[in-house]
This record gives sequence, C-alpha cells and structure tokens, in this order.
Amino acid sequence: MKIGVPKEIKHNEARVGINPAGVELLVKAGHCVYVQKDAGNLSGFTDEQYIAYGAKIIDNIEDIYNLSDLIVKVKEPHECEYDLLKRDQILFAFLHLDKNPKLTDVLLKKRITTISNENVVCADGSKPLLIPMSEVAGAASVLIGANLLQKHLGGEGILLSSIAGILPAKVVIIGAGTVGMNALRVALGLGADVTVVDNDINKLRSINNHIPCGVKTVFASKYNIEKLLPTCDLLISAVLYDDVAQKTKSFLVTEDMVKTMKKGSVIMDVSVDRCSIIETVDKETTHNDPTFIKHDVIHYSVTNIPGAYPRTSTIALTNVSIKYILEIANKGLVEAVKTYTELQSGVTTCYGKLTDEYVGDVLNIPYVELSSVIGF
Repeated sequence: MKIGVPKEIKHNEARVGINPAGVELLVKAGHCVYVQKDAGNLSGFTDEQYIAYGAKIIDNIEDIYNLSDLIVKVKEPHECEYDLLKRDQILFAFLHLDKNPKLTDVLLKKRITTISNENVVCADGSKPLLIPMSEVAGAASVLIGANLLQKHLGGEGILLSSIAGILPAKVVIIGAGTVGMNALRVALGLGADVTVVDNDINKLRSINNHIPCGVKTVFASKYNIEKLLPTCDLLISAVLYDDVAQKTKSFLVTEDMVKTMKKGSVIMDVSVDRCSIIETVDKETTHNDPTFIKHDVIHYSVTNIPGAYPRTSTIALTNVSIKYILEIANKGLVEAVKTYTELQSGVTTCYGKLTDEYVGDVLNIPYVELSSVIGF
C-alpha cells in the first residue's frame, strides 16, 4: 500500500503522523511510505532519518495526497487540504468530526474512509490511541501549572514543591483516569500536597492502597469540591465528560466556587476540547495565547497540550498506532477491523456513509452501522 504522511498545517501543531521507526516497519512489510519534506522537523526527525529507514521524501503536499492510498495525520485536514483528498482514500487521524460539519460533508462526498483515533475503543472501554496523548497532557499539566504560579506570570508566586520550613503548594486533581494519574505522578515527584477527586470509589481506593505517599482522596461532589478550592493553588480538570453531560453542560466547578479561589491560583483545564466541567472556562486558548484571568484566577484551556511536546507525543502515538496502520496496509480495512475489533468504533465515515451515531446526532446526519457498509 502507498502511505502518505503530510506535514501538519494546523496552527501550533508540530507533531507528525509517523516517526522513522514506524516507517521502517511499514517498509519492511513491503509498503511504500511517502513523507512530505520537513514534515518531522519540529518533532526532531529529519528527512535524512526518514530516508535512512526507507521513506521517500516528497517536496509538496499535493503529491503526498495524489500518490497515497492511506493518509496518516495527527490532526484533521485543514480546509486547504479538502480539495487534495482523493476519492476512496483512507484517512487515519484525530478528527473530532462532531465539531466539524464542513469536513464531514467533504469526507462523505469523496467517499473517504476515516479512522478517528479518538474513537477507537477496546472491549474494556480504554482508548488505546488517546491514552498516550492523555499521559502527555496529564504530566504536562502539572509542569505548565507550576510555571504559571510564578509571580511575573500573574501567579501567586508559590513554588509547587516544599523547601525546608515551608509547606508545599496544594494541588487538586479532579479525575483519576489516565490524565489524572499522570498528573498525580508528576505532582508527587515535585513534592506537592495532592488531593485526587473522583466519583469512582474503586479508583480512589486503588490510589490509597498503591500510592503510599500521603495522597488524599475525596469523593467527587460539589460539596466536597467547594471545600477544597479556597486553599487550592493548582486545580487540574482531568474529567472526560460523557455524551449526556456534554449535552446538559452540568458544571462540577461553578463560577461561585472559582470566586473563592486565591488570587493568582491556577486552573488547568485538560479536557476543554471535549466539554469543560468548569463554568468559567468559556473559551479554548492556544499555545501562543494560553491563559486568561477570571476572578483573579489564571485559566489555562489549550486544547492541544501534547502539541507542545511534539517529539515525545509523536513517538508515543506511533508506538500505539503502528500496529493498526500495518494491519490496514497489509490486509485492507475490512480484514483489519476483523482482527482489531476496536477499530470498528473508530471508523467514522466509510464509502460515503456516516457510521458514527454520535456524530450523526450532533450534526443531524443519518448514520448506518459499519457492518451494513462493509459486510463483516
């Protein structure tokens, strides 16, 4: 199969769809990999490295799309790429089509088969292509939040870790999933006073039993959160709301709660790209302009935290995605979704049909079951 890896166009997106190690596996399996010139530069992967592992470097993005049967990206195609998409291509990327009706329309009209990375779900409910990005985002949220607490950046001027004779800063993490647990790991490593909030008592019990570092756990309720915030220095929202919550917009952290927080304290909203649990987070921000202030509290709501760490994120993503890409390249889509059944939930459009119920509900587009389209 001919596989194309274009350079990412989206603003502040420095990752690349496949690293040289992934290219090597594809080439050894007999496939041709086209990588756009300089596509990996911002992730620390040179054209020479790609060539050494068997890739063919292509000067322009137009030829990448024209030559390839399978396009592997990180983020959804930019509008300038819509006309480049070739009828009946396969597109493998994070797409979030529920927020992009125009792209969805293009994909359907061109009969593009898409695997939306964020929708690939295993039988146990885990999301293998999203997990590494959540790991990066969780760890980074503490590092970024600790930096924002500096006085010259508008913060309290408090060091996250303790030093002799001084108590550490207080970190409250709402959510004990992948993001929350990685935030916990880094916050503990820095010596912070950490409280984890979740509504799953088994997750809290696991923290109590397996992390012997004095971490406090609190059941998630507005009452309990309200009691924690007045003394909190860094609040990390690590909750991935379900579809119902997104529709009802129920806030775990209300504006009145934020008003009780200390001047110069920091809110890191890692889940803003799905649905915020914090009432005062009413906009998404960018790496160029990452924060805003409400009620004297710094709010950070960048939707693409892993994009700030493109080398780590690219390697992490390739580690988990390459087996799926190889399977699609080796056997085609139908056999791939039979082998890795979790891919079925990730197929969002197929042969001109929408196969994702949630996207259909949000965009008011009819959808069909994938099995009725490809007959497995």
